[in-house]
Amino acid sequence: MKKVFLVTLLCVSSFFSQAQKPNNQEKSFPFILPKEKPNQKLSAALERNYDAYLAPRPQDNELYSQFKYTELKGFDYHNHDGTISRRDPSKVIFANGKYYVWYTYRHTPTPPQGAEKSSGTIPSSDWDLAEIWYATSTDGFTWEEQGVAVPRPPKPNVGWRSVTTTDILEWKGKYYLYYQGFMEASGKRGDDCPVAVSYADSPDGPWTPYNKIVIPNGSEGEWDQYSIHDPYPLVYKGKIYLYYKSDFDGKPDLVRMQGLAVADNPLGPFTKNPTNPVINSGHETTLFPFKEGIAALVIRDGNEHHTIQYAKDGVNFEIAAITELMPNAGGPFIPDAFTNTKNGRGITWGISHFTNATTWDKNHAVLARFDCDLSQDIHDEFMKNTNIQNKPEYYYGQGLNKKQLERIQSDNKKIIQK
Repeated sequence: MKKVFLVTLLCVSSFFSQAQKPNNQEKSFPFILPKEKPNQKLSAALERNYDAYLAPRPQDNELYSQFKYTELKGFDYHNHDGTISRRDPSKVIFANGKYYVWYTYRHTPTPPQGAEKSSGTIPSSDWDLAEIWYATSTDGFTWEEQGVAVPRPPKPNVGWRSVTTTDILEWKGKYYLYYQGFMEASGKRGDDCPVAVSYADSPDGPWTPYNKIVIPNGSEGEWDQYSIHDPYPLVYKGKIYLYYKSDFDGKPDLVRMQGLAVADNPLGPFTKNPTNPVINSGHETTLFPFKEGIAALVIRDGNEHHTIQYAKDGVNFEIAAITELMPNAGGPFIPDAFTNTKNGRGITWGISHFTNATTWDKNHAVLARFDCDLSQDIHDEFMKNTNIQNKPEYYYGQGLNKKQLERIQSDNKKIIQK
């Protein structure tokens, strides 16, 4: 009899429990995060978590990573007095049994003095009166500087004032260095520096300048009318995909976005993509083949800064991950940058720069190594961490400036006097 009573009680309890649930109540989201999007009504946030990213957990997202930095050995900066600067490194390539990197090199009697004080020997900016130098390494940490690769050509050739911000292309057994060519001191009329190129049979040179503009500025009124910065070539779909950045929308708050120009020949002609800009943010260009498409590190500046983006067609980029402490002017080592791969493997390290190496009156940049896990071939759990804790000194370094402190003090006085 007791057994019959207990069974009856359980059935009644179950009936009332079910009766208390509205018939139209949706089932709750499961405790174990599904790897695939569940077939149930989801909030906009959860829809985005499955549709916008490569995996619902960042630890499983191949295009999510933290970044780690190491000081490089082998470079002298003249006691960091601002007279020597190395910045804007190229992609790293491997050839002749060693790694190669090219970069903007400035060695001037003084640190930058601004456009008004600049001269034939005094630089206006950190990248003024510069040349393209290169270095080699067998381990990626200790480098041996080899000297100049592309000097400033004689006036009036493209880049006679300064040649900067280079990147490398290997195409059909030859090597091509693309770079910005300045014909006046930076800052006197914006940064007017169309893209030039030099070519060689070996990464050690000698480099022959083409002495022609290969990617011109846009026409008057177009977004890239004043500048084509950071030329960055990859081989994709059998063609040369060259990404670049431009500044526009006027001062003091310039907008920076990225465009694309495509060619069948390294010397051009390059055709700009009709939907440019193809990336709406980012201070520099850092891209690499990934799976069937192209991935991009969107570094600083713009609504979508601090993101890693992906375009299956190399044109229509979408946010694939959000991260922090991204490399400035990153030049990654990309083994398949020029192989026309249909399954890009990703990147794990490269060279970047820090531009605030000391005080502003000694303004110069230094090269550094960055490491990450944006690769299909490894899984570094330490690079996938999302719970990064910085020391208090890091945050205090982002403190209020003098003008902000004065505003707060003024506001406090107004409040007290009321």
